[in-house]
Amino acid sequence: MKQAGLALDAATIERDLAFAIDVARLAGERVLGLRKTGRWSGSILADIGDQAADSLLQGLIRGRYPEDGLLSEETADSTERLSRARTWIVDPLDGTKEFGEGREDFAIHVALTMGGACALAAVALPAAGQVLYGVALPGAQRGGILGTDARLVRGSEAASLPLRIAVSRSHTPKWTSAFAERIRAGQTIPAGSVGYKAMLLLLGRADVYVHTRGLKEWDTCAPETVARALGWSVCKLRGEDHRYNQENPYNHEFVMCRPADKLAVVESLAVCGALDP
Repeated sequence: MKQAGLALDAATIERDLAFAIDVARLAGERVLGLRKTGRWSGSILADIGDQAADSLLQGLIRGRYPEDGLLSEETADSTERLSRARTWIVDPLDGTKEFGEGREDFAIHVALTMGGACALAAVALPAAGQVLYGVALPGAQRGGILGTDARLVRGSEAASLPLRIAVSRSHTPKWTSAFAERIRAGQTIPAGSVGYKAMLLLLGRADVYVHTRGLKEWDTCAPETVARALGWSVCKLRGEDHRYNQENPYNHEFVMCRPADKLAVVESLAVCGALDP
């Protein structure tokens, strides 16, 4: 099997996946340990957790894979990564506000891209003691979860109607209610963190997640990779695929749903005003 001109044997995939899982778990343990001290709270705790997780991930990734590129939310970007076939994209602490408030809806994202496409990733949910992981490479797709015996939902599994929509807990766009009505959705599930909300779908607690603006590659890459590994559809608002390790890391649009629901979801977003500037 080849991806972006690189030979990817099973041993290499297993090695890189195990690394992603381990470092995401370790970063989660580090930020939880800081929060449990009780020394900080709010935005100060969020900043300390962000920097602590980033320094850990930076050191481990650069130490193990010095030839790979690296894009992190908390470290100054470099165009050097654009020339690398393999680039790690990480969000050391997705959902910093929620973390600082003592909530559970935050995540750690660690993803490896190859040739601009999702390869493999881990999304840690530290407060739950869980790590969801996946390989999205063609011919090698698989995913799973550590820290619980919960069964993950595959994108090929039929949804129980009415659909449930994962939404931001801090703001609800004007088009959300019209969109929910058009796809005949029932409950909305508010939560923080892009990764946490995306994982709600895989855990069987929601069915559709849409985010229109303000995202960057580190917000979406790991969640998308794990979702794709389990057969879920992830795309932009008009249905196009994402590309990663781009010069401009903005990646505003994120739509996640079952493949069977993709057409209805994308058409409904267009009708309900989600595409409006």
